[in-house]
Amino acid sequence: MFKVLLRCSIISLLLIGCYPAPKVAGEFSDEEFEKMATKMSEGEIPDLSVDETFRQKNLYIFLDTREKKEFDVSHIPNALWVGYKSFKLDLIEHLPKDKKIVTYCSVGYRSERVAKKMREAGYENVFNLKGSFFEWCNKFYPIVGANNQSTQKVHGYNSKWSKWLKRSDVVY
Repeated sequence: MFKVLLRCSIISLLLIGCYPAPKVAGEFSDEEFEKMATKMSEGEIPDLSVDETFRQKNLYIFLDTREKKEFDVSHIPNALWVGYKSFKLDLIEHLPKDKKIVTYCSVGYRSERVAKKMREAGYENVFNLKGSFFEWCNKFYPIVGANNQSTQKVHGYNSKWSKWLKRSDVVY
């Protein structure tokens, strides 16, 4: 039992060391954010930059893979909520398999895994939004709340991850 606890503790410390959040919320460089976002990705799904995606936003269907409470606080305009833990392919069966689709979550971990399931199911043009919703927010691109009205509120997921947001109106 002790060995299992020790092994879990070591793994936890290694993971925390791999993804050090800024010591002060919002105080990080673009390079630090890029490094964190890259580590969150397995690299199996092509990434799209937030800037490129924003410029061509009308070409994509956006799928939000965060939990519903995160989506309800704010999301990318016109995004469809599909969740992560609750994600099922039947939620997206109405989407054409050849349409360009961008998945996103808070920083890119959950969205890449949903995109991978979609690729395996035959969706050909699925991409992961690099840096995901936090990067979108850090660029101050428009976000909307549950009522599709513009908002400044962002669900920070938790205090460890919310430090990667430059916006100050963070809720949990």
